[in-house]
Amino acid sequence: MPDLNADARQFHNPPATDAILWRYMDFTKFVSLLEKRALFFARADKLGDPFEGATPINNIKSRYTSLKPKLSDKEMLMYEYLRVELRRFTLISCWHESSHESEAMWKVYASANSGIAIKTNFDSFLASFITEEQIHIGKVKYIDYDSEKIPEDDLLSPYLHKRKSFEHEREVRAMIQRIPPEASPENLPNFLTGEIPMWPDICDVGIYYEVDLNLLIQEVIIDPSAPDWLLELINSVSKRYDLQAPINKSDLAALPIWFPPDRIDETPPEENE
Repeated sequence: MPDLNADARQFHNPPATDAILWRYMDFTKFVSLLEKRALFFARADKLGDPFEGATPINNIKSRYTSLKPKLSDKEMLMYEYLRVELRRFTLISCWHESSHESEAMWKVYASANSGIAIKTNFDSFLASFITEEQIHIGKVKYIDYDSEKIPEDDLLSPYLHKRKSFEHEREVRAMIQRIPPEASPENLPNFLTGEIPMWPDICDVGIYYEVDLNLLIQEVIIDPSAPDWLLELINSVSKRYDLQAPINKSDLAALPIWFPPDRIDETPPEENE
C-alpha cells in the first residue's frame, strides 16, 4: 500500500482519522485527476484570497516590538518581504471536512450542472500519497484578523488560518513548502545588499503529486442538477481509468415525501371536506 513514512507526515491540528473529506470540482478537473493519477497542489498566491499567507495586525505589531531592537529598518522590511515571497513556494491542496455534502460547496467550487465531488476519509487520504516529499496536513482555523493573533513559531501557521468569512469551507489542507535555501529567514544577512532578491518560481500555478486513486477516492458524487447522461459519462470514464469507487447522484437531487408511503396513491380530499 502506498504510504508516507513517518518523517514525511507533519500534522497541524489534523481531523480524526475517520473524518469525511470532500473535494468539489468540475468535470475537466476530475478527468485531469484520473489522467495524471495525481493531486494538484496550487501555489498559495494563486488561490484567489489576498490574505493567503498574511498575518493579523496584532502579529505584525508584536513582531515589530520584539524584533526592532535586534534588526535594522532595512532588515525588518526584508524579513516581511520574505514572508510575502514565501507564498510562491507554498503549495496547497484544499479539502472540505463534513459528514454530509454541502449545497454551498457545489455552488462555489463546481460548475453548474456538471460538477463532481470526490469523497474520502482522512485515513485513506493520508495513505493515498505516493510521493516521499514532506507533506504538512491540518485543519484551517477561522479568525478575526483585526483583533486576534496566530502562532509565530511555524512558517505554515499563516496558511492554516483564514478570515471568518470562509468558515463555511471547513477546510482541511495538505501543504508542501519548497523554499529555496537562499530564501530562508536564517539567511537574511546574506542578501541585505540593497537589491531585492529575485528567486525563480518553482512552477507557474502549481504542481501535481502522485496518488493511488483507488485509495484516495472512496466515492464519486455527481452534481444534483446534472443530466442523466453525465452520470453515464462519468461511469464510462471511470472504467477507462480503472477507478473502482462507486458513482452516485447527489442526495440533494432527492425529492421530498409529502404523504405516508401507504397512502401516496389515495385520492386527495375534496377542498370543502
